[in-house]
Amino acid sequence: MSESTFGTFVQEPPRLGNQYLEDRVLRQYLSRALPPEVLSGIEPELGEMGELSGGELYDLQLADRVNEPRLVRFDAWGRRVDRIEVTEVWRRAERLAAEAGVVAAAYEAKHGRFSRIHQFALAYLFTPSTDIYSCPLAMTDGAARTLLASGNQELIDRAVPHLTSRDPETFWTSGQWMTETTGGSDVGRSETVARLEDGEWRLYGRKWFTSAAASEMALTLARPEGNPDGGRGLALFYVECRDADGIPRGMRIQRLKDKLGTRKLPTAEIELDGTPAKLVAGTDHGVRNIVPMLALTRTWNGVSALAYMRRGLALARDYAARRVAFGAPLAEKPLHVDTLAGLQADFEGAFHLVFRVVDLLGRAEAGELDEDGERLLRVLTPVMKLTSARQSVAVTSEVVEAFGGAGYVEDTGIPALLRDAQVLSIWEGTTNVLALDALRALGGAEEMAAVWRVVEEEARRAIEGNGAVVEGLADPASAALAGLESAGIWLREAGARGSNAGAGGADALEAGARRFALTVGRCLELALLVEQARWSAAETDDHRPAAAARRLAANGVDLILAPNPDRLEDSRALANDLPLDRPEPQPAE
Repeated sequence: MSESTFGTFVQEPPRLGNQYLEDRVLRQYLSRALPPEVLSGIEPELGEMGELSGGELYDLQLADRVNEPRLVRFDAWGRRVDRIEVTEVWRRAERLAAEAGVVAAAYEAKHGRFSRIHQFALAYLFTPSTDIYSCPLAMTDGAARTLLASGNQELIDRAVPHLTSRDPETFWTSGQWMTETTGGSDVGRSETVARLEDGEWRLYGRKWFTSAAASEMALTLARPEGNPDGGRGLALFYVECRDADGIPRGMRIQRLKDKLGTRKLPTAEIELDGTPAKLVAGTDHGVRNIVPMLALTRTWNGVSALAYMRRGLALARDYAARRVAFGAPLAEKPLHVDTLAGLQADFEGAFHLVFRVVDLLGRAEAGELDEDGERLLRVLTPVMKLTSARQSVAVTSEVVEAFGGAGYVEDTGIPALLRDAQVLSIWEGTTNVLALDALRALGGAEEMAAVWRVVEEEARRAIEGNGAVVEGLADPASAALAGLESAGIWLREAGARGSNAGAGGADALEAGARRFALTVGRCLELALLVEQARWSAAETDDHRPAAAARRLAANGVDLILAPNPDRLEDSRALANDLPLDRPEPQPAE
């Protein structure tokens, strides 16, 4: 039987074009957010990055799909070297990141408060075709900002020029070593010890997850001998990882982690055995001193979440135009169209929340943010991170399904989108940890009212700031404000319960923190999308952002449930599979 008996049809794979020119959402946002002279100045760079992202880098990524980093413990003569060999994509990405200024653009600050928008637009285009190379870049950016904030001039002069260099030969990346076997988010339980030996600090301990373990330097937490337990007893240290010959300095890489996703990223377990280190900012309060890094890495996390959603949707949209089923392209099938539309709406909402945080960050670094703006940035950073990360996992999961069986086959490159996106709700704090951070950012009872006022004013500014709401956006605007009102009522009621031990204590506040934070995130996404929709309709006669706002409102933004002591008992019983006692109902008289 000849091969032709079985047919000759071969499905066309999805294709990508210039990822800047084809990204309506990014281009319209930049046209609204940037002065014309800034936009015209950076567009050539964005166009070049968009061409690489949809062309050369994407092709290299697919060709390099099966390769992973490799740990070489010994050289040919038996010397312990613990060298990490990264993939071809990562080698190309490192040079490109330096040359394109994916970190440097923020520190050159050529465009003042708009420099962060410039930088993160580059990062957004760069990330999905470089196998999550955004991870070391995030920590590099965070390390530069942390060292500058520390005022430690010796370390600033030593490291920051490398971290912000455009020369691949002098560019450094940085690690961030916090996680130990005692806990991830609970860093106060760190067991790494710092000892002062012959006038030099040396570190002893084990770091359980060290992402980007091939970096030239790292910032890490350790407890100086004699310091008390808990986070206050930790200090922040600077480490240069290898000597001039490339040999690790007082450390051994025990193994590379075998992970669900981000498999191109060398994540290692490292044993510190007398690692030379320098204090960054005093012998205590290390967690507080590393906060500038966390604020930035969480922003990078949000931008990466956007990048993965956008990449998945670009591939799914192109595939839908090529894939014929039951007599017509998928792009003409009402149910498939409805599914992709819902995903696009979530992406567009997330985009505007993430880049609102980017905008606030740029203003803060330029000294152009007032007290209310600082409050808003503190609250929105954890809310943005957790909301966009959850959306990225959901959207990329649907993207896999949109390809049918092909989406489940590794050769297509589609499964990696979901596997890599899954880490975004874990890195830099899980959803629950970030939800509690959002509550802490609201402050105590006296501060909470002022901070919540700023959040509500942000939504109203976005919806009402430039005149009347255009036709068709009244319902989304109302949904955003109603959802925030619901969150505010919950906050007051749960806070009241938290101050009353007899009514469930602080448990009521903690138990609802995730629903509260996600509601705030989704409501602000909707409000900011309404703002973009109004501008796009007026300035470009484009009503697609308005359609996205209507769909995001229909997807639902209010996840609040009223505080209820019975629900807490129900949750404990269900989560721990425990018996649940309930009084017997009384018979009616």
